Amino acid sequence: MSAELGPSWATFGYSLCVCVTGEDKCRPLTSSLGLGSKVKRFPGDTCWREYKTSANHTIMNNIKSASRRGVKKPGRGVGTASTNVTQDRMGDGVQNETVFYSKAENYWREVAPTVDGMLGGYGKISNIDIDGSKKFLQKFLGQGEGKTGNGCALDCGAGIGRITKRLLLPLFNTVDLVDVTQEFLDQAKVYLGDDSKRVENYFCLGLQDFIPQDRRYDVIWIQWVIGHLTDDHLVEFLHRCRGGLRPEGLIVIKDNVAYEGVIPDDVDSSVCRELALVKSLVTRAGLTIVCEEQQMNFPDEIYQVHQLALR
Repeated sequence: MSAELGPSWATFGYSLCVCVTGEDKCRPLTSSLGLGSKVKRFPGDTCWREYKTSANHTIMNNIKSASRRGVKKPGRGVGTASTNVTQDRMGDGVQNETVFYSKAENYWREVAPTVDGMLGGYGKISNIDIDGSKKFLQKFLGQGEGKTGNGCALDCGAGIGRITKRLLLPLFNTVDLVDVTQEFLDQAKVYLGDDSKRVENYFCLGLQDFIPQDRRYDVIWIQWVIGHLTDDHLVEFLHRCRGGLRPEGLIVIKDNVAYEGVIPDDVDSSVCRELALVKSLVTRAGLTIVCEEQQMNFPDEIYQVHQLALR
């Protein structure tokens, strides 16, 4: 049996229906088909076969894809769908690394150095995001064998320090920030207030060029930013992060995941990868996934967000 799904909506875990070859009528999409729980239908419960030929088909292309800091697109990492979303099933699809990285840098230079800017207009999800991250991270912190220490953390793609302020500084003695946008790091010193005294380093460079100090960090937090690295550079960066961990240290990736394949975003010059691909890149870097969770209670219009703890 073969079935046809609307491609853009299927990518994000949505579909009107399943149109089965050889059958006159479509079947409503159900979770039993293994396509996820997010089900939406267009006005009038129109069948996909009919809808794709209608004038309203352009609605399919109005989902924005997510970026690096938050919601895609909310922000640097949160993601919704974009007007020229295409899907690549093999690799990141980056043809010119110089253009890929420079476009991203130029994009973020134009973003306001605010929480709402970091989250692409989805500042309202910040509390939910931080609460989910804290519950996830606290599973690993503490005293005793196998527990992660609370000495120093690294915030990757830190922006103005939203995660540093709300998540990392309350749990760690000191934090380092790394981000490609100097204006954001300058604003972080203001945004963090008195707590900025416990920030030891502000590194301004892309993660593809960043080398963590050996055995410095108990936790390296990488949120809504891996889409700004090519596959090879992500593997290399994760490998370097491994060397930057203290004993029992932990790397956490928290990011959008595509329903299938790789979805490029030409606006902020990033990609959103399916979870299986992210996991394969983690394995290539010589790391093991010790825990995985999906962030819950985010708006339906953004990508699913998963947290991976790595050692």
